[in-house]
Amino acid sequence: MAGCRLAPGLALLALLLALAGHGAALQNVTAQLFGAEAYGTPAAFGDFNSDKQTDLFVLRGGNELIIFLADQKEPYFKPRVKLPMKSLGVIITSVVPGDYDGDSQMDVLLTTRTQNHGKDELSVFIFWGHNQTLDLNHKTMINKTFHDEPLVMDFNGDLIPDVFGVTSDSDKPQILIGGNLSRHAALDTQSRMYIPHSHAFIDLNNDFTADLFLTTSNPDIQFETWINKDGNFSKPERSKAKPSGAVVVGQSVFADFDGDGQSEHLLPVCEDINCQKSAIYLTKLGMDQWIPVLQDFRNKDTLWGFVKNQTDKTTSEVSFPMTLHIGDYNMDGYPDALAILKNTSGSNQQAFLLENVPCNNASCKSARRMFKVFWELSDLNQIKDAVVATFFDIYEDGILDIIVVSKGHSSEDFAIHTLKNNFEADAYFVKVIVLSGLCSNDCPRKVTPFGVNQPGPYIMYTTVDANGYLKNGSAGQLSQSAHFALQLPYNVLGLGRSANFLDHLYVGIPRPLGEKSIRRQEWTAIIPNSQLIVIPYPHNVPRSWSAKLYLTPSNIVLLTAIALIGVCVFILAIIGILHWQEKKADDREKRQEAHRFHFDAM
Repeated sequence: MAGCRLAPGLALLALLLALAGHGAALQNVTAQLFGAEAYGTPAAFGDFNSDKQTDLFVLRGGNELIIFLADQKEPYFKPRVKLPMKSLGVIITSVVPGDYDGDSQMDVLLTTRTQNHGKDELSVFIFWGHNQTLDLNHKTMINKTFHDEPLVMDFNGDLIPDVFGVTSDSDKPQILIGGNLSRHAALDTQSRMYIPHSHAFIDLNNDFTADLFLTTSNPDIQFETWINKDGNFSKPERSKAKPSGAVVVGQSVFADFDGDGQSEHLLPVCEDINCQKSAIYLTKLGMDQWIPVLQDFRNKDTLWGFVKNQTDKTTSEVSFPMTLHIGDYNMDGYPDALAILKNTSGSNQQAFLLENVPCNNASCKSARRMFKVFWELSDLNQIKDAVVATFFDIYEDGILDIIVVSKGHSSEDFAIHTLKNNFEADAYFVKVIVLSGLCSNDCPRKVTPFGVNQPGPYIMYTTVDANGYLKNGSAGQLSQSAHFALQLPYNVLGLGRSANFLDHLYVGIPRPLGEKSIRRQEWTAIIPNSQLIVIPYPHNVPRSWSAKLYLTPSNIVLLTAIALIGVCVFILAIIGILHWQEKKADDREKRQEAHRFHFDAM
């Protein structure tokens, strides 16, 4: 069934009003959000206390985790849960929230290394959630150490996160099965994993079942895609080499770059050892070549480039790899990116927005789109010595704002800056979060686990844009978890300025070994500017899955109401004037009749 359409006149009115308010600016709101607590390193996001508001997991001093809970009063994020690790003599390197025992409570996985570490020895702790807080005395230390930060994925399709990585007792990647972390499996690969890896758990062949993407080093950096066939990850026929000419390779990221409903592989690289010449390349499953989607890093007389893996000795050796963080800043349906760039002839290091625009040169013609560096964003440009930047929906309104981390707060911690996205064009969006589906109406303590981060679901929509053309968009949920991936537990999919309902919205989840049917459900006629919370319960009966819809009113509602009221007042004024003129004409006619009557009487 096709989705409902707005009336052509109303759609045109909405479009004209949106275009009239077009504009984009950033506003620094750090004090409103954090008060005096705006320091540390954001490491992960998740709705820890199940109140439908996303909370922040922040590292401080290298050995303390602070969970900032979202609040309705200023400062809007308050440090409520503290997890000190100083007594254990370890440095926290990454944080991955999730439900690792299947009780629908959010747990927290930490990777740590000892202060006099061997670089390859990472320990894994899991602190178990209880009554929407962490039991500091109830933790599990996995009896294996890892060579690199693990990827959290759902290997066996039970929607309980598993831990994937190379352990110290094996050359092959091991999978520690969630729910019972003493159980494990191995991936039958002869490839050595690259460090720092950028593995991903995301659907790459459009069957709504997450595949496994690996970054390997045999002998140089290569990429393997293990396709999920009937719940089993099949060996790749061949690996894909890095782009020719790439000397320094950053973290792979994935996004539906050209809006065709399929995720593309994006790779930032430097073409010389000092990153004097940088580029971003794109490829997808089944494509042999790499397509450059950004090669121009020159602003006037200044040449910029990517920053190689940054390890800051003054902040307990927090390491930030060369990466992109993806999000649809202007809600046009094409994902943009944030990147840290450095002045190649100086020491200035800043965060920049890379806008996804139509391709305007021959080199990216087959990709149809390209990145363009947005050089002039004043509030973003004012933040010096930036080390990482990512998107975050601060006000839960479907508009992606920006968080930037920079050096300079103190000798021990970074400074946090939050920039509100005052995007006034009022384009439309749909915000989707897929839960674990381990319970529905029978959850423990009768609380639906809105905050349980779930890796692996895949979302796609189809609609019709303002010009009447078919429009697609897709995204994977929490596909990467290592090396400050900083992915959000939801997906905000831009719809552009089309006010039409979504014709179809599809959601797929991983499936267990041997299951041939795809676990996918479809919803129709989804209202734009809404948040959809999908509960896939039970997992193997997609038609029974439920979806809770929450509307997010936008400025267009107020503008449309004002316009309609204005039209009504105008029409009433015309009616009043016509009525007054008709009354005058009636009075004149009555006087003429009266005059004629007296004349005849004489």
